[in-house]
Amino acid sequence: MSTIISITAIASISPLGNTPEAIWENYLNENHCFTEHILDLKKTFVATLDANSEQVVGALRESDNKYKSLDKSVLYAMAASRQAMQNAGWTQKDVFGINIGSSRGATDLFEKHYQDYLQTGKAQTLASPTTTLGNISSWVAHDLQSSGPEISHSITCSTALHAVLNGVAWLRAGMADKFLVGGSEAPLTDFTIAQMRALKIYSNSTEEYPNRALDLEKKQSTMILGEGAGVCCLEIGKKENALAYIEGIGYATEILEHNISISAEATCFQKSMKMALGNTDLSEIDVIVMHAPGTIKGDLTEYKAIETVFGESLPLLTTNKWKIGHTFGASGILSMEFAILMMQHNRFIGVPFAEAQIQTKPIKKVLINAVGFGGNAVSVLIQKA
Repeated sequence: MSTIISITAIASISPLGNTPEAIWENYLNENHCFTEHILDLKKTFVATLDANSEQVVGALRESDNKYKSLDKSVLYAMAASRQAMQNAGWTQKDVFGINIGSSRGATDLFEKHYQDYLQTGKAQTLASPTTTLGNISSWVAHDLQSSGPEISHSITCSTALHAVLNGVAWLRAGMADKFLVGGSEAPLTDFTIAQMRALKIYSNSTEEYPNRALDLEKKQSTMILGEGAGVCCLEIGKKENALAYIEGIGYATEILEHNISISAEATCFQKSMKMALGNTDLSEIDVIVMHAPGTIKGDLTEYKAIETVFGESLPLLTTNKWKIGHTFGASGILSMEFAILMMQHNRFIGVPFAEAQIQTKPIKKVLINAVGFGGNAVSVLIQKA
């Protein structure tokens, strides 16, 4: 990339917590964050926000009467955005754009409003404005009192990394100097779980680790859903307070044979990774944070794509979905946060049940992957500041 893009802050709220210290401490242990709840009329493993994060969201909801009618996906984004803005040192005097997306949007509210309609034959007054996808970025803009452009989008599970692409594009085009980008998801609802079960990809495993992400020998898909939001602050140029620099971005979409399919060698991933890598020597890539959702095909095809691109120069490979599940549209930014934490602490965090990988050099460059239904892949290469 011709123009340096600095990541000057990243913040999240998830089952791991909502502070860098808590999140890193959680990554250091080998426990998953899944608990059983009755969803879709069955006992179901999901990853919910931790207790402290629930308090943060509860306090935010009560802080303004208008916030009481908002979906959790909006509140999660607002909580993470407040923290990111503070971490970056941005104020209301700064002009910055906002692009925060979601795969499913206001799932919880939509299901409740539709249920009410079926029972009463009437829609509630705020049913439409509180379930439109655009209300994530617009409410974040309201809460932060920002004055730049605000964008929301849904590009399934690669939504957050597409937001990163958009932010980079705006900055490189000279249309903005700062952009807040990320994703938010609150998908732990009956109908959303039912949809995943209908696809035959939801975990019913009774093993110690019910999501077997990066287990390439598993005989059944083991995807589990999690909730949360993450955002990062992007600024044009090399900033003194940068956590990392975006060195390359890549994206690709492949021709589909089926609505949710991906080719055996994940052609889209091969293209997106090659684009993000550019002329970078493959030996310089220290870690890849894989999308690896815990499905048989999803994990294996991405691994084959990485093998095809990197050959004998395979970097260390990891994912966080065995621990926090798949957070759909937020997953890419949570993977980016994971990558930055590993660079900051110079410590590789692998998957506990996978073959051990030994870190032999400092972690300076990490490639992050995401792909969604529709075969749309995004890869982002970041370098330690």
